Amino acid sequence: MAQSKTPMDSLTVMTQIVLPNDTNNLNNLFGGQLLSWMDRACAIAANRHCKETVVTSTINNVAFKNPIPQGAIVTIEAKVSRAFTSSMEVIADVYLESKGPGEPRVKTNEGIFTFVAVDGLGRPVKIPAIHPESELEQQRFDAALRRKQLALIIAGKMDPSAATELKALFYPSEGAEQ
Repeated sequence: MAQSKTPMDSLTVMTQIVLPNDTNNLNNLFGGQLLSWMDRACAIAANRHCKETVVTSTINNVAFKNPIPQGAIVTIEAKVSRAFTSSMEVIADVYLESKGPGEPRVKTNEGIFTFVAVDGLGRPVKIPAIHPESELEQQRFDAALRRKQLALIIAGKMDPSAATELKALFYPSEGAEQ
């Protein structure tokens, strides 16, 4: 297994233009089309992190904050936020390109996906660790473990008392004593 990597090692930037066949009856981008684009960008980021075949395990969260109109130019930036044994969390940030000079781009959506690295027979394989560098990368890295623990509890695969990160979030004084 390779040495650890940073989120920037997996950075994937994908740009699309919203064409008429990508829109709904309000002339805004279909949510499903955006999900497809996000999933592809995240899959590439996951592959860049581990250099293995990756499969989408879950779409943990997608926030459709603002509509994206027909004709808009959309940029998706995806990076691995945390790597576990064979799975990794990837976050996609979606931006709408500015309409004029000097105008900032606007973040319209975001999504959190989980991918698993697999071998040729579909069996999970170990992947490199990840070390965040920026403050935002560290926040996303820390939050990924809380999201994973919550998902495992909901799936009945983890006893809530074993969720150390969640306990520390809700009961900080208990976490300090342990």
